[in-house]
Amino acid sequence: MVIKIAWAITGAGDYLAESFAVMKQAMEQFDLQLMIFLSKAGLQVVKWYKLVPELETLDPKYQVEKDANTPFLVGPLQRRKYHILVAMPLTANSTAKLAHGIADTLITNAIAQAQKTGVPIYVYPVDQKPGSVTTVLPSGEKLMLTNRQVDLDNVAKLGAMEGFHILGHPKEFLAVLKSFPQN
Repeated sequence: MVIKIAWAITGAGDYLAESFAVMKQAMEQFDLQLMIFLSKAGLQVVKWYKLVPELETLDPKYQVEKDANTPFLVGPLQRRKYHILVAMPLTANSTAKLAHGIADTLITNAIAQAQKTGVPIYVYPVDQKPGSVTTVLPSGEKLMLTNRQVDLDNVAKLGAMEGFHILGHPKEFLAVLKSFPQN
């Protein structure tokens, strides 16, 4: 069985390259149909990190948010045309919106609709570990960031919501696919 995945990319750069590497590996290991949807900021960050060639290789027909309902991702999710919706990396902003029921962007709206129709949702929120973390900028320079308690609280709230699965690292998505029913 082909596993149909809707992959949502928001404007987070942290673990973006790793997310692309995981999806490339998933495409090689599993029978997948991957549809990629990016927020406007997601596309901006993909360009900044010079990952457009990888994006085009994984899904030459990738789609970019025009508004909260365009491209029309909600309809196919509601009709269960996708087996899984994964959002990685997920910004603190999108995590906060989802944790508080706000669905005003393409990706937050799609995730809310997936939740309502029982489509499994896997997210990798970038701000999920207490303390300081080091991220790598497109230049290769390292940047130290301190995660805010409000962001950690939002991740915890999201993880407690029905239908959400929090990934601790993008690589964990491979284990999800390995355990996915293949009938």
